Amino acid sequence: MTAIHHVAVVVDDLEKSIGFYTGALGFRLSAERPVTLGPGAWLDVGDQQLHLIAGSPGPARGQHFAVLVDDLDAEVRRLRAEGFDVSDPVPVGAARQSFLADPSGNAIELHEK
Repeated sequence: MTAIHHVAVVVDDLEKSIGFYTGALGFRLSAERPVTLGPGAWLDVGDQQLHLIAGSPGPARGQHFAVLVDDLDAEVRRLRAEGFDVSDPVPVGAARQSFLADPSGNAIELHEK
């Protein structure tokens, strides 16, 4: 195995979530998702994808996914300026991380190597 191809998260407001991921995080909406899968969306981020599944998300119990960022401080400043609640960067080993939540409450880690 060489990499993760995609991660799926359940969201309670599909359109609001698409707007968050494409606007705030800069993911790209993919047109390749088969319509037979029901409500949802595929988003491209680098060589990977995030799959949004319309439904009722369960409570967050440490579940999250991480996106790599080049400049964590700049991303935190940008997202805070746009009104998002982002945790202060903290060291994790040789890396640093911050967290924010999507509109459905799913945790997103911003990870800087």
